[in-house]
Parts: sequence; C-alpha cells; structure tokens
Amino acid sequence: MTTITENKVYQGQFGDFTITAEDQKEVIIYRGGLLLAGLSFSIATSLIITAENNPNNLSWISFLFCLFSLGLGLSLWKIHIYLKPLHQLLQLFWLIGTLSGVGFMFYNQGNLALFVYENPASIWGIGFIFASLTGIYFKEAFCFNRIETKLLTPLVPFLLIGHLFDFIPLETKKILLLIWSCLFIIFVVRKILQEIDPDIGDKSVFNYLKQQEN
Repeated sequence: MTTITENKVYQGQFGDFTITAEDQKEVIIYRGGLLLAGLSFSIATSLIITAENNPNNLSWISFLFCLFSLGLGLSLWKIHIYLKPLHQLLQLFWLIGTLSGVGFMFYNQGNLALFVYENPASIWGIGFIFASLTGIYFKEAFCFNRIETKLLTPLVPFLLIGHLFDFIPLETKKILLLIWSCLFIIFVVRKILQEIDPDIGDKSVFNYLKQQEN
C-alpha cells in the first residue's frame, strides 16, 4: 500500500543506504503520473472504439492526449532507473512524441485521432511517446516480473508498427487497443497497491554510478 513511512536503512550492493520520505514522495508522483496516463488512455480508447456511433467524441482525444502526456511526463521525471542514459533517452522519446502530437493536433484543427488514423506515417512522430511508455513497461516487467507488463512490452510496438505499415485489420486494431487499455489499468492498480520502497531501488547503486561518473 502507498504510505509514507519513517526513514529506513537497507543493505545495498555497494553499502548501506537510507530511504527517506522525499524518496517515497517521488514514487508517489511516479505512480500518480501513471494513474493519470492510464485513465486518460483508457477513456480515449473507449471513445475510439465507439467512434463509429459517436464520431463527435473523437474531438476529446486531443485533450485526453495532453493529460496522458502530462501524466507520462511526471512518471518519467521521477522514475528510478539505474542507467542515466536510458532514463534520458526515454525522456527524449517522450518529448519528441509530445511535440509531434501537439503539432499534428494544430495541423488538423484539433482532431488528433483522425489525423493519426488517416496518416499512418504520423507514427514516426507520435509513436515516440508510446515508445517511452513501453520503456516503463519493460522496466516494470524486468524489475517486478509483472505479467501485464510482459504482455504490454511486445503488444504496444506490434500495434504501432501494424498501423504504420497497415498490416493489421481495423477491427483487430480495436481489439488490441482494448487489450492494451485493460492491461494498462491492471498495471496501474497493482502499482498503486504495491509497497513504495521496492520502487526506489538500491540507492547504493545510484550513488556508486554517480561516483563513477564524477
């Protein structure tokens, strides 16, 4: 359960380290960002799947994309990843994807979903934000052996590439998008219920890497 506790001392790979209340707050921000991203993505998915009967709902996708990007950005700001270059790469992917999405939004008078649907090549831009999300899925699968993130790690790039090169039928895309949305929510809920400290990782490794860098 996500609760702030007193400072704790742990034995790490390179010595003892202390987890502080500030460390725990960073994890809460990380999880809060995931919650915002997951909810925004799931609502957007429901609007896309029902767009045939309610085409006007697609106009909300742009707003939900902004919320999704904001949540994901918060998570990537506070996520604990040992390799700094990898962390920075995921943040760069997020930035490229966000700027691309905003650019497509303005180009198509606010209707981002329609633009991406009609222009599969847009995945070369907006797809980067989902690549950064996949990086989080991979990190969680590797660190915590989560079945939902193990499934999401290959599912997301497969769906994006399938849309880019148009080898997945529309109805199949909708099914895969729905599966993605459901697994994303499962991941977020389980993440919120998880103890905080394991998300911080071994701070002695961070300290050692920082010393090596200096």
